[in-house]
Amino acid sequence: DALGRRVLCGTERATVRYVGSVPPTAGIWLGVEWDDPQRGKHDGTYEGTQYFKCRHPRGGSFIRPNKANFGVDFLTAIKDRYGLNVEQDVQHGTEDTLVFGKKTVEFVGMDSIAEQQRQVQLNQLVDISVRECAVSHAGQKEEISRTCANIRHINLSKNLISSWETVTAIASQVQNLETLNISENKMKFPSTSTSVSSVFSKLRILALNQTEITWTEVLLCAPGWPALEELYLTSNNITVLERPDNVLQTLKLLDLSDNQLLDGNQLHLIAHLPRLEQLILRNTGISSIHFPDAGFGCKTKMFPSLKGLAINDNKISQWSSINELDKLPSLRSLQCHNNPLMDTEKNPETLRQLIIAKISQLEILNKSEILPAERKGAELDYRKIFGNDWLAAGGNWNPEKNKPSEEFLAAHPRYPSLCLKYGAPEEGELKGRQPLTLKNQLLTLTIKCPEKPEQKPVERKLPESMTIQRVKGLLYRLLKIPGSELKLSYESSKLEGKEVELDNDLKPLQFYSIENGDCVLVRW
Repeated sequence: DALGRRVLCGTERATVRYVGSVPPTAGIWLGVEWDDPQRGKHDGTYEGTQYFKCRHPRGGSFIRPNKANFGVDFLTAIKDRYGLNVEQDVQHGTEDTLVFGKKTVEFVGMDSIAEQQRQVQLNQLVDISVRECAVSHAGQKEEISRTCANIRHINLSKNLISSWETVTAIASQVQNLETLNISENKMKFPSTSTSVSSVFSKLRILALNQTEITWTEVLLCAPGWPALEELYLTSNNITVLERPDNVLQTLKLLDLSDNQLLDGNQLHLIAHLPRLEQLILRNTGISSIHFPDAGFGCKTKMFPSLKGLAINDNKISQWSSINELDKLPSLRSLQCHNNPLMDTEKNPETLRQLIIAKISQLEILNKSEILPAERKGAELDYRKIFGNDWLAAGGNWNPEKNKPSEEFLAAHPRYPSLCLKYGAPEEGELKGRQPLTLKNQLLTLTIKCPEKPEQKPVERKLPESMTIQRVKGLLYRLLKIPGSELKLSYESSKLEGKEVELDNDLKPLQFYSIENGDCVLVRW
């Protein structure tokens, strides 16, 4: 039955929506809905009669069956891809005779030897890719398990698979299947719960990107994935999530990127997956993150094992969402590029410092390691910058009088713990402090490593209010220095060969009278 089958026509892919006659023409036609609607002519209606429906008003066409490639079975694709097909050998002229001088020697039974070699080669394959090989069906029963007994990893992406049943038919013949990629196959998934079988009992990694699967269908299939650790579901028009009950409990990584989720609260529905360590939510349209079960400075019970979170390319514009991330008990790594929040600070260094100060356990931010010196600098700076706000909101150096307002604590939930860690900021520290706009003078400085001639000098523009601690944090990353102690000094044309040590981490550059064009020397 061709209905619902995936076909190739030239290089274009389509789904068969109708098989039959189209009067007044003679013969059988296939009504197809193209993946690329630009390729079509109509919506399945011809001469006033609707033969099939399309999502797009011009997504359909009629083609003759001989123009459609219905694809090949899995094993044929493997043999073609890995050059193990009998027909190919014959074409290349591997006959049963060899010529020595003028004598022709005939080999008896070459076919059977070649066949045996092919069987051995197929049996050695562990990692198979038949991406874009027009695979549409499993082939003869048991043939795969007889021929390729050792497969563990299969890439079946961008083929002509039209249903999850076909995937199951292939996988049921692969005893030790661990990794399966069936992305870019538009297919039908079960709409009712399936009987649990042991087909995917060893499957650890599954990619279903661009397959049009819904979250409901994921949960219907999931009982069959008892050992699954990584699940990739990007670009599937998934908008709403549901709570997984007794399924996906082994999952360590979930990628939902490029699905426009209804809102950030959808995340609460997957927040109790006990082993989830990595959650990738790039371009999911979320504008805020909130863990309502925990108050300021407390840890949430949601996402108990989550170590890594990627929320790049979203619509997060409020610092409150960053504050909320400090509630995640296990968070170590965050990626948050390309959110409107990033435009609130002109200086990317300042932005980084603020995020580091707000999330206490973070070790990696936007793929760059946070070294202890950088964290210390960020936290000291934060405590100082918002010190006047803290005082104005009812903060006090005397613990008995210290009662900062709810509003202040909502905006700066970590402030009390920073005061515990470093002491409350002192009055002298806060006098004449500029707000965090860094509109003050930028100094152009040359940075040199006199004891490491292989390290080329670099030029950097730094605000004169930048503390030595923060300069060190920047240099750790810029020069990729391991966590050793940095010694900084500077030389100026005015000082003729004298070096001045930059020895107080809490002082700003301007304290040392550094000027434009001076040279900072770095030793470690």
